[in-house]
Amino acid sequence: MATYTLLINGNSHTFQSEPDRPLLWVLRDTLELKGTKYGCGIGFCGACTVHIGETAVRSCSIPVSAVQGAVTTIEGLSRDGSHPLQLMWMEMDVAQCGYCQAGQIMSAAALLHRNKNPNREEIHAAMQGNLCRCGTYLRIRQAIERVLLK
Repeated sequence: MATYTLLINGNSHTFQSEPDRPLLWVLRDTLELKGTKYGCGIGFCGACTVHIGETAVRSCSIPVSAVQGAVTTIEGLSRDGSHPLQLMWMEMDVAQCGYCQAGQIMSAAALLHRNKNPNREEIHAAMQGNLCRCGTYLRIRQAIERVLLK
């Protein structure tokens, strides 16, 4: 076990963990941040997407010992759910089962941070790595496009 101190959602957290423990399990089990979901465990589905700095990463695939920079989870995107993407997700009733939606929103937020006005192809490319078993892809992309119009 090693001791780590990470800045997560603007708060410093010190904890002990095995160095190879995935960030996902530190977030969910150690820090009780349940918004980040386990999907596949191999970084393929995107349900576990968080930001490290301003970059979207798969938290199931990065060991806690490799985390360099501030971590933002869906709980830290906005304290009260008022991020424009979260509001548009609700307005457009994007989620069906909702399981993948935190990862979808985190990927979309990273896209909009690095590209203030992405076109449809750029949105599609950025969101391609996030899977939705319910197939709400059209509503997801429409919600991102509508955030750009506001």
